[in-house]
Amino acid sequence: MKLKSSSFLYCLLILFLYFTPLKSEKQIDIWDKKEKKQSTENKKKINKKESQKLNLKSIQTIELNQNIQIENKPLDQNKKENKVFGIYDPAENDFSLNMWSSTKAEEVKSSFKRIEKVKLSQTANQILERIILSFSYAPEGMNGEEFVDLKINWLIKNQRSDLIEIFLTQNEEFKSKGKAVQFLVDENIANANIKEGCEKIKFIDAKIKDAYLEKFKIYCLVFNDKKSEAQLLLDLLREQKQSDNFYDDKINFLLGVSSKTTNKISEKNLLNFYLSSITTKDLNFKPNKNTKEEIWRYLNASNLIKLEDATDKERLKELEVAANQDQVNKDTIFKIYQQVQFSLNELINAKNIYKTLPDGDAKPLIYQKFLLSEDSDSKIEYLLLLEELFKKENLLNIYSKFLSDKIQEIGIDNISDKYQEIAQSRIISDDQFLLGKVKYNDKILHQSKIIKFYIEDENRKKVQKDIDKIFKKISKNRKYFYSAKDLALADSLINDGFTLPSTFNYQELSKKFDIPNNLLQLIDNNQNAFLALKIVEIIGEDEPNQLDPETIYFITNLLNRMDLKQIRNIVFNSALPLRI
Repeated sequence: MKLKSSSFLYCLLILFLYFTPLKSEKQIDIWDKKEKKQSTENKKKINKKESQKLNLKSIQTIELNQNIQIENKPLDQNKKENKVFGIYDPAENDFSLNMWSSTKAEEVKSSFKRIEKVKLSQTANQILERIILSFSYAPEGMNGEEFVDLKINWLIKNQRSDLIEIFLTQNEEFKSKGKAVQFLVDENIANANIKEGCEKIKFIDAKIKDAYLEKFKIYCLVFNDKKSEAQLLLDLLREQKQSDNFYDDKINFLLGVSSKTTNKISEKNLLNFYLSSITTKDLNFKPNKNTKEEIWRYLNASNLIKLEDATDKERLKELEVAANQDQVNKDTIFKIYQQVQFSLNELINAKNIYKTLPDGDAKPLIYQKFLLSEDSDSKIEYLLLLEELFKKENLLNIYSKFLSDKIQEIGIDNISDKYQEIAQSRIISDDQFLLGKVKYNDKILHQSKIIKFYIEDENRKKVQKDIDKIFKKISKNRKYFYSAKDLALADSLINDGFTLPSTFNYQELSKKFDIPNNLLQLIDNNQNAFLALKIVEIIGEDEPNQLDPETIYFITNLLNRMDLKQIRNIVFNSALPLRI
């Protein structure tokens, strides 16, 4: 019995030991599942948070990139849109690459249309040149190609060959490059300077697809006796169907491929006309009012404008009109006048009979009488008579410079008091002469030695000493009146960090001068380049020294507010000093 009980207990123990690990494993497995579930949920939460962080970071990065794109336009955009074109570093003129960013394209275009209708003064042109040729992004609503085209058109219209060549050197690739190169080429052809024109083909590269320039390049090879190279390029031009019958005929003749050429004269473009002139024996071409300006210039430079029959008054009149429009060299007209035949009696009595003659004879007669006159007063008398005749026919553009030159040849000191004043008034001086040498006058603030800082770049310490000295001197004069020009100088001195005497109340004195609100608005909108452009419009045909003092004050005040000191100094150079 005991044995049986012991056996039973023994079996139970074995079964217990056998099943215990299973229970333990089950417990462990349950806890593992709980931990895994928690771990998975935690990971999901962590991943969700990380995902949210990454998404936020991505959004912020995109927004940042978008902001950069909007403000500076350097990311993920066509490179051509981001290129800047010009000659001058904008910082040299107190501008920046974003100088037009607050200005709309239509505002710029409208301003340029108004400016183009005016013959700008030297100072206005100088300021405009710095504005338009500073490297910068285009105004709002205008792409880079349109903006560079505006610059090139201005350079061409103003015949700035020097600046165009610099522009081509500093700006490698732009859409209107071919137009700029063609202008340089045509300028040299018009001046009958083919050798120099051929040197400009260095600007023609494979990216410029222009048949006109390729034709000129081929001619230059012929001109430089490189006919085999010229023939290769000509064959290529023909394969591309870029040549034409007229050009083929002329170039074949010049290459020696054909022994004769037609006498046809083509005015289609300057190159065609030039080829016509050098391949036509005894060229007899008579330009008219429809002849292109560049062809007139080439005829002048090549001495191809002649009047075979001096009695042909109708033809003489055509040439006079052309000269008045700057198409014919004005000296040509006076050479023709010398060819007109008059009797000895007519020359002796010229002063009495010239009014009875037709206009075509009256001017040549008085001109020849001027040449025959010996004393200064007689010369001046006939020059003034001739002026009346030119004025009557609205041809003063031919005569004004001629009259000025002749008076200067005679010399004002050699003219009697009777004619001296009127003769002096007829002298046309160039801009440099108009400015003259600065004469400092310490009795008047804006003419004092203080302005050496703006005219001669005087040392700051020396200028501050002059300020203290001159203000003290002026303050002793109780009758002294501070003019608008004085205040323009004072405003600039304050803006440039100089110290003015405490007794000088600039704020109070400046209250009487108003500044146009529309211009002040440009300052609020940070449109510094457009403000400078508006100032060019205001100056217009005049030199700053010809503007009224109030206008000079508000111009310089606006420039000071926008910190456009370089342009302000250009205005000062003309507006403030007393010159002799």
